[in-house]
Amino acid sequence: MWLYECHLHFHDVLFYETRTMGRLYETGRLLHNIALCYALGFAQTTYHHADDVPRYGEELAELNEASVYVTPAAGVDVRYAIHTFKLGDERNAVFMEKSNANIPTYGRAKEVMIGSHFQFGVLSEKSLTFPHWIRMGLWMGKARLEVREPVELRLVKGRKAETASTYPLNPTDLPDSAELRLFDLVSMRPSSLVENALIQAEDWWEGELPISGKFYLPAGMLHRV
Repeated sequence: MWLYECHLHFHDVLFYETRTMGRLYETGRLLHNIALCYALGFAQTTYHHADDVPRYGEELAELNEASVYVTPAAGVDVRYAIHTFKLGDERNAVFMEKSNANIPTYGRAKEVMIGSHFQFGVLSEKSLTFPHWIRMGLWMGKARLEVREPVELRLVKGRKAETASTYPLNPTDLPDSAELRLFDLVSMRPSSLVENALIQAEDWWEGELPISGKFYLPAGMLHRV
């Protein structure tokens, strides 16, 4: 198994609604791994869904079959700006009606600023090709993707507890035998993520990064939705 360490450098603002406080719509400090799968082009969806229901299970199945797993992304250097937006109602209306009114939708968006930097990992048994640029978020913000040289991982068997702090993790993706003991919970959609997680697992991937040193990731993670 190989680990590609990926770095995202944003050249546009990034906005997606993680938390709403009145008229303030806040972008979270983590990037969900499901969103990254689509942004990287590893998963595809149709332009229009008649029933407006996500099909993550179907669209991520090919990644699982290929033994490719994308972790969530953590912020390395993240800055925010708050912008006010105001959108008019563009629906057709009968202008002769006395009750006709143009009611705007307005609010404030807390967005990730240009120049922000995130990092995440991609696990794969085979060599992968990555795009140089991706777009993500509600405004389809542009980001430059920097992929480091892949790091070879060693499978360590035997149930033990390790702290996985190199990248955030999606707890729904952990193997059934894994047990979360301690963790920092980050609430977001479509599923909450964890950081600095102490995990009891049967098997582990062990590797070493040039800067952060030795790390562990639970073996057997799949995109489960």
